Amino acid sequence: MVETDRVLAFHHTNPSYPVHIVVIPKEHVPSLTDLGNADEGLLIEVLSVVREVAAMVEKEHGASTATTNLGLYQESKHLHWHVIFRGESETEIRSTYGNHD
Repeated sequence: MVETDRVLAFHHTNPSYPVHIVVIPKEHVPSLTDLGNADEGLLIEVLSVVREVAAMVEKEHGASTATTNLGLYQESKHLHWHVIFRGESETEIRSTYGNHD
């Protein structure tokens, strides 16, 4: 999908949505709020890949969501972002979020 020297984006092996991509740093980073021994430059690189993947999903499907979990919500204790498209139609999306420019 997308890969740099320090970041990997791949399709989830057990997706919860029609499009479900995971973005991770290749080096261990505990979470967004606990970078462990990683430098903030790695976080910037991870977010750059999240942006790139989210833009690709948005361009293809008209919408995307990018999330990460923290604390008890974080099942895997390694920083990871989910970039998803939930599969709604444009009509369903607009009825929920409106017609904003």
